[in-house]
Amino acid sequence: MRSGYTFVPYQAPEESIFDRLFGIFKELIVHTSGDFDEAIAWLRELDQEYKLTTPDYTIDDFIAELKKKGFIRDGNDDGPGGATITSKMERVIRQSALEQIFGNLKRSGTGNHTTAYTGLGDEHTGELREFRFGDPLDQISLTESFKNAQIAHGIDDFQLQENDLVVEDTFHKAQMSTVLMIDISHSMILYGEDRITPAKKVAMALAELIRTRYPKDTLDILVFGNDAWPIELKDLPYLQVGPYHTNTVAGLELAMDILRRKRNTNKQIFMITDGKPSCLKKSDGTYYFNSNGLDRHIVERCYGAAQQARRLHIPITTFMIARDSYLQEFVSRFTEANQGKAYYAGLKGLGQLIFEDYKNNRRKNIKG
Repeated sequence: MRSGYTFVPYQAPEESIFDRLFGIFKELIVHTSGDFDEAIAWLRELDQEYKLTTPDYTIDDFIAELKKKGFIRDGNDDGPGGATITSKMERVIRQSALEQIFGNLKRSGTGNHTTAYTGLGDEHTGELREFRFGDPLDQISLTESFKNAQIAHGIDDFQLQENDLVVEDTFHKAQMSTVLMIDISHSMILYGEDRITPAKKVAMALAELIRTRYPKDTLDILVFGNDAWPIELKDLPYLQVGPYHTNTVAGLELAMDILRRKRNTNKQIFMITDGKPSCLKKSDGTYYFNSNGLDRHIVERCYGAAQQARRLHIPITTFMIARDSYLQEFVSRFTEANQGKAYYAGLKGLGQLIFEDYKNNRRKNIKG
């Protein structure tokens, strides 16, 4: 008996000009630290070289559609410029960073919250996955498991096998508080290598991951140059490197102050940096600088801060995005003083390292 239906191969919808431009624009707006006019200027140059638009849809049409969709708004500046991105656009940038950096990484363990202790989660995520040995039995979704069994074996020969079982992931009440430290010293853009843009992307991706996947966890972000100060999540796209030295001690002290105020016991510091500590703030408010090699006075203060964090049970993970040989001894001694961890990370693999370390630290420290 022939069916009245005709089946054809699935064809993905063709990408619109807006979508193509929007993907490029998201990259440019991070690279230009949120400067809309500069990002559009770059986009116009790319359009001239690669013919991204058509006579029927120009860059000006793209700008009008960005405004219509609520991604930009007119600024207060006079003249044709002055547009700024909206909070909606900031959120899209974070989501894009999350997809770029963590999108290809597979989840593992129950709800990504596997621990050394058995225990049930507290809130259902609504996400289903295959049953794995060791999963709590009352996390099994009977409805979905029976449906799988019926599809696989039929009604007449009904049987429920292990590969038919699915479980619903859960969140745990236990929390992890993380402070992410980002180096904004001048070396982050020296020698023709843009190190700050990947660092910003990783920070936005980590923030979006925690917000969506671990909503009970906390993430505070701070930057450090000559001094250290906290920044809001919404400020990340606009973050810029300054004419600063590297006051690692100030960053660590601020990070510990932030974590002291957190009530939960699971705390950690992630530090993204590309160079040696070269600055301290003196008691009279002036600064002590030394960019020539490793200054003994400065590095000893760093080791002291690392030991203080260890006494507070705050591990520090250092992501050193440079491979200068003279830094290795400092990083090694710093890590030993804290009993933390360190990675000499390339910019390309930075996000995956941070994701894996975050996941592993939760598995090690959180008791369900």
